[in-house]
Amino acid sequence: MAQILNTTVVGSYPQPDWLVDRDMLKSHTVPRVRMRDVWRVPEPFLEQAQDDATILAIRDMEQAGIDIISDGEIRRESYSNRFATVLEGIDIDAPFELRQKDGLVSYLPRIVGKIRRTGPVEVRDLEFLRANTDRKIKITLPGPFTMSKQAHNAYYTDQEEMLMDFAAAVNAEARDLAAAGADVIQLDEPWLRHDVEAAERYAVPVLNRALEGIEATTALHLCFGYAHIVKGKPSGYTFLPQLADTVADQISIEAAQPKIDLGVLRELAPKTMIVGVLDLGDPGVESPEIVAERIRAALRFITPDRLIPAPDCGMKYLPRETAYGKLKALAEGAARVRAELM
Repeated sequence: MAQILNTTVVGSYPQPDWLVDRDMLKSHTVPRVRMRDVWRVPEPFLEQAQDDATILAIRDMEQAGIDIISDGEIRRESYSNRFATVLEGIDIDAPFELRQKDGLVSYLPRIVGKIRRTGPVEVRDLEFLRANTDRKIKITLPGPFTMSKQAHNAYYTDQEEMLMDFAAAVNAEARDLAAAGADVIQLDEPWLRHDVEAAERYAVPVLNRALEGIEATTALHLCFGYAHIVKGKPSGYTFLPQLADTVADQISIEAAQPKIDLGVLRELAPKTMIVGVLDLGDPGVESPEIVAERIRAALRFITPDRLIPAPDCGMKYLPRETAYGKLKALAEGAARVRAELM
């Protein structure tokens, strides 16, 4: 009998202080263009330093007992800009200034031409991860909706055409990642909920185009934003049950911090659900029993073979010792519930 309640991460893990200026990272909005000043290591040695830090992240996840691990997104300034900013048709040298209500300024890449992927972006990241662990591995990509919302469109007159071009770029990358050995390819779509009208019209065909023909397990991750940045979170998703109609094998949601009604899990059958059981807004480390209680709550609405416990979101902004402690509690909490069910 295959193991049930396999644990996973959503994507990011804390980068070491010797690699990035974490105070700078935390004091800015999530970067949409590049944030090269955040790296403490000079460019000639940066890739080597990122490799070393990636191995640390891999070992932390392994030692914590996580079943399906990532590379920690150690090489990324944000979850999305490593991929989104290198697409043809994207201008990051003359970014668009977006002034927000709180006075902060976000710099957005401008879409100035047809979106195309010109070559692999994350394949070396995946190959490095595959070479350094025998666990199942996951890699993440920004989804087409999220990339379109994190850029200023100065080219397309047809929203659907723009979304489909982003989806084609994601699909080309995902195919190469699957060929390179990815067990799980996850699309991050936190912005899907921001434009419900567009989501209703385009989400299923656009996401299906992005995931078309991928020979790996595919997942869609939706969240309300990093806990470090978004404090008051909604208690439910405005666009979620409709994703049951996508070709994605798994749907990933945050549930612990926003305390959403887990009855929504019934509406997403027959998908496997990655459910957040670690509250990343809580600076403390949950006990394994608290994690186990959250898993049991989800199991009231979903069978164990369709549940994958995880953190709510990426762990990028947490102290490393906190992130490790939470992952260890995740693995131990899942083990408790697994033993009850076997």
